[in-house]
Amino acid sequence: MAHDKKKPKLPLVYRPVGFALGWASGALAGYAFRATWKAIRHEDDAPDALDRDRGWGEVLLAAALQGALFAVARSLADRTGAKAIERSTGVWPGGDKGGRD
Repeated sequence: MAHDKKKPKLPLVYRPVGFALGWASGALAGYAFRATWKAIRHEDDAPDALDRDRGWGEVLLAAALQGALFAVARSLADRTGAKAIERSTGVWPGGDKGGRD
């Protein structure tokens, strides 16, 4: 009978790396959102849900754009961090199935 070796998980090693990358990706996504909104609408301030003078279309467009940019930045940061940990330790930080949820 073959003996299965379990790969060690690195949650403690990855957490500070993941936190730093998450913070940086959030800042970058915020900058990208502001720049994109300015390029699309030629406005410095994007609407939010409580902006009385903006219509549903503007509010929902801004929310969708912001959500998409933050999701892309977060995934980019997570993947970059995981690859760096794997290169330096030989272990993928999320286990075999991965996933944050």
